[in-house]
Parts: sequence; structure tokens; C-alpha cells
Amino acid sequence: MEDIEDLLIGGGGGGAPPGYRLPISAVGVKPKKKNKLKSNPDADDSSSGLFPTQNLLAPKIPGTQTIYVKTFGCSHNQSDSEYMAGQLSAFGYLLSENPEEADLWLINTCTVKSPSQSAMDTLITKCKNAKKPLVVAGCVPQGSRDLKELEGVSIVGVQQIDRVVEVVEETLKGHEVRLLNRKTLPALDLPKVRKNKFIEILPINVGCLGACTYCKTKHARGHLGSYTVDSLVNRVRTVINEGVREIWLSSEDTGAYGRDIGVNLPILLNAIVAELPPDASTMLRIGMTNPPFILEHLKEIANVLCHPCVYSFLHVPVQSGSDTILSAMNREYTVSEFRTVVDTLTELVPGMQVATDIICGFPGETDEDFCETINLIKEYKLPQVHISQFYPRPGTPAARMKKVPSAIVKKRSRELTSVFEAFTPYNGMEGRVERIWITEIAADGIHLVGHTKGYIQVLVIGPEAMLGTSALVKITSVGRWSVFGEVIETIVTKHHKTTALEDVPIQAKVPPCSNSHETCACSVEPEACACGAESCCKGPVALDEKDDSSRNMPLPEEPKRKNLVEWLLLRKRKSHAPKREERESPVVSERKQASAGGSMNEWGVVDRILVGGILISIFTIVGLLFHLGSRTLSSS
Repeated sequence: MEDIEDLLIGGGGGGAPPGYRLPISAVGVKPKKKNKLKSNPDADDSSSGLFPTQNLLAPKIPGTQTIYVKTFGCSHNQSDSEYMAGQLSAFGYLLSENPEEADLWLINTCTVKSPSQSAMDTLITKCKNAKKPLVVAGCVPQGSRDLKELEGVSIVGVQQIDRVVEVVEETLKGHEVRLLNRKTLPALDLPKVRKNKFIEILPINVGCLGACTYCKTKHARGHLGSYTVDSLVNRVRTVINEGVREIWLSSEDTGAYGRDIGVNLPILLNAIVAELPPDASTMLRIGMTNPPFILEHLKEIANVLCHPCVYSFLHVPVQSGSDTILSAMNREYTVSEFRTVVDTLTELVPGMQVATDIICGFPGETDEDFCETINLIKEYKLPQVHISQFYPRPGTPAARMKKVPSAIVKKRSRELTSVFEAFTPYNGMEGRVERIWITEIAADGIHLVGHTKGYIQVLVIGPEAMLGTSALVKITSVGRWSVFGEVIETIVTKHHKTTALEDVPIQAKVPPCSNSHETCACSVEPEACACGAESCCKGPVALDEKDDSSRNMPLPEEPKRKNLVEWLLLRKRKSHAPKREERESPVVSERKQASAGGSMNEWGVVDRILVGGILISIFTIVGLLFHLGSRTLSSS
């Protein structure tokens, strides 16, 4: 089926305004062949007072159905899903995490690795077997539109997410819709339902300037397309006023930002930093950047990373320690240039933390090449290394190269993982006092998750009302992937809130030691990465593409004994952990408590009469006792 062009009634124009639906006739559709609904032969339509079409359409009023949204892949994909969910919610659709109760499934896909696409295939098959209407979005249909698995399925392209409502409506009617053309970037001010209401994932550009031989994402996201500085700054202002506490800049390559519109990354970063609250109540996290495009701006970027409102953290994929392999990958930099990036940032930025990616078993990788990679990782002992096996992606040049035997690839992956896991990056932090920003609930239902300025994960015990706050903590113990802390003081900052956020549920729980994320073994969302593609969907270790058990490593036992208050919090969290997502957000709870507290001071007439009666009764009893006592004394 050919791509459907965006059409407006009467011709002309470039589509509907962002977030608005076009008339039904403006969306090209392909009706599916379906059996007509069988009406009840015993029913008398004339006696019901309704036309038969009214009976048939009543249960299918647009905006009354429930939608299940499933997202695979990077943080850019997560942002796209949040925008699509926001538009659907704004038009009345209900969102559910339970696929069984949903009327339609919306799957946002990732094409970076084979396992991600295999998981998508499984989910599509399950949806078809359940006879549920299905819409597929994301990089897979955009980059591989002729896949057999996508036959008979409605599709939303990566730059057509602002028209998801139209596609969903037509799909629910039994039509197949495909919107894949690229015209303009989706607006940043579309309705949005965040997975974590305290974290805004802000896409600053789409696509990249690279041509990595293994990367499939470039086929989907295309060439570089940057949002203007003004539009991004306006978005930052909006989300700060909505109570966001972390802003993640996301793209396929952050360092390439603006080269297509005559600006650069330092210009954007300085403009955004100028809008951040001076009390550091909202922090900025810079997304993944490849070495070639930040070499000329290293000092400017280092200055931004030193800012108190910016995390001193950067994800810089190296992919291999061998220049020979980097050349085969067409990475456009050398190992020496990667060293320059890391050395400069480490020298200029206090407490700087760098994460990187490694692909094991790229075609043509020899034992000597792999040994160079091992030596590079041993030399820098980076706290976060995302290790992945090579996955040939259809249509890429690397897929046609001679492959390294699978057994060797797995062996190298295990060897590098063992080297990496032997590091102890957080030793020596015990006893230190750090400021952290708390935005998440750990999967154990006990700890809250915060991050230091260097984006080191700190697990603390405290009430859920601390979500979205900043605190001073004393580090009490360290683990391999995170550290434990004890809250000393909650830092009071000026909060920016709007009522629109009150109805947004608390984010899904995240594993305290998950290995599935871009920036940190325990951060919430993976980072978009086209040229760091092989590391986007898995975390620090990847022993086997079918083994996902390493995503939830057990927490190291904390040696410090809990006091009574912490013990009570532990019991409460454990007993209520399964129901946490159904509870109210801290903002709502605080306001209800404040409202309840205020009502205690505003007594009604009945309350005053009851209290007055109680006081009179007490005085009467006291008087009688005094009278009886005096008579007894006088008689004696």
C-alpha cells in the first residue's frame, strides 16, 4: 500500500494545526474486508424508534475507547509515546496498562536491535490473535515499511505522531491507515502525558549527520532536522511551570544539534540554562553525543556541565577501542579523539561522569582489535559501560560484511562484562554529603531514587512526598550500580506547579539497579542513539541477547541498621507496594492534607454546640463533685 499524503479539503495547506484532527475524508484509508455485523433477527428496528445505523455506531463513538500503549527503545521513542498518549487522552480516549481491557493497541517500535524487533513481532502476533485493532508507530515501520508483519496494520510515521488520533479513529472503524511521509517536525506544544511527571524528555532534533554502517535508525529518523532555539526555550519555560524537575535533552546525536539551521549545541545549552530556576529545583541532563561533533565545542560544553543546574554527566559512545573497527563502522573519529573528549571533560568539570558504549563482535574484529577495546575500558574504568553484541540489521552495509562467529562474539561479550563488573567506581563515597534530586520510586517499593550532580544513583528511604524534591544526604554504603544514603535535610525550593499535572499518575516503578538504560545502570529511560545504536536498548552488560535477567540485579544489602522510623516505613512500603500506582500523587495528597487541615480550623455551628455541651457537662460534673465533697466535710 502506498504512503498516504496529507490532504486538506479544498486543497492547499500543509496539514491540520498540531493536535487537531482533519476531517475524516482528509485521511486516506483502505477499508478492510470484514463480515457485516449480524443483527438480531428477532429485533424490531421500527419499534425501537432508532435507525439501525444508530444502534451500530453507538458503541463506537470516537473518543470513548480504551487504548493500550507499549513503547520499545530509546528516550526519543518514549517522548513520542507520551505525545501520542497526550493527544489521545485530550480527545477522550482512556489509557490503560492492561492490554486485555484495551479496545486498540498502539505499539511504538525500535529498530536498533534484533531483540527489540523480535519482541515487537511477538506483540503484534499476540494482538492479531486477540483480534484487537492495531496501530504500529516508531522506527520499524518507518525504516522497513514492507515488513510482512506489518501487513494489514495501520502505521504512524515518526514525524506523523501529531496525527495519531486520526489513525486510531479510522483503525477502530476497521480501516487500514498509513502515514509515513516526512514534512515538518511535530510541534513541541502538543498535549503530553508523561510516564514520570517530574521528567520531561525534550527532543531537540531528529536524525543525524552520520552514516554508520551498522545503523538502521538512520533509515527511519533520516537526516538531521533541528528544532529552533526559541521553540525549545519556550518548551523549557512551559515544563518548568508545570512542575518538571528534570529535563532530558534527547536526540539521535545531541552534539550535531543545529548544524542544519546555522546554530550549535553550546548556543542552545546556554539559552536553556538561562531559563532554569536559580535554586536548582529543575536540573538539565544532556543526552548522548558522538565524539566528532563536540570536539570543537569541548570547552563551551564543559562550562555548561559545570553549571549548578546541569548534571555533570555525558554519554559518549566509543563502540570500539580499535581504529580499524571504527573505520569499518564509519564512525568518523579515532580512539585518540575519544580520549581527548573524556580527558578534557574530566579535567575541566569537577565530579564529571562519562558513560560509553561498546559493540562486541563487529564484522572483521580480530582478537587484537578486541584486546585494544579491553585495554581502553581498563584504562578509564568508566562507571557506566553499555556492552552489546553485534546485531546485523537488514539493509545496512554491515549486514553484508563477513560476520564473526557467534560463539566468539558471546565469549568476548562475557569477557568484557567481567572486566567492567570488577570495577568499584563508588568506593570512597561513604560518609560524604551530597545533594540529590529525587524523581523516582524504586521497584522494590521501599527506596526513593535520586541522583547526585554527577548523576550517580542514590537510594534513600523517605515518604513519597519527597518525589520531585531535592535533599542533602549522607552516603552510608555503596554498591556496584548505586549507593545508599540517609536524608539529612530536605532543601526548600520554589515549586512551579499547575493543576494540569495533578491527574497524571506517578511514574511506573523503575528497578533500583536496572541495567537497561542509557545514562546510568539505574536511570529511568534509555537515551536515543542512532550511531550509538547497538547500545540503546540494553544496559551495562549483555551476556546474551535472550537473557534479560541482568536487568534487575539484587540490591546490595545495606549494612547500616534501620531506626524505628525507617522500619515502620519499610513495613508500610512492603504492604502497599503492589498498589502504589493506584495511589494519589504526592501533589494531590499534600493538597488534600492541607485542605483537611484547613477545615479543622473552620468549625460549623453544630461542631460548636457539641463542644460547648461537652464543656458544660464537664463543668457540671466537677461542680457536683465539689458540692458533695464540701457536704461530706461539713457533716463530719
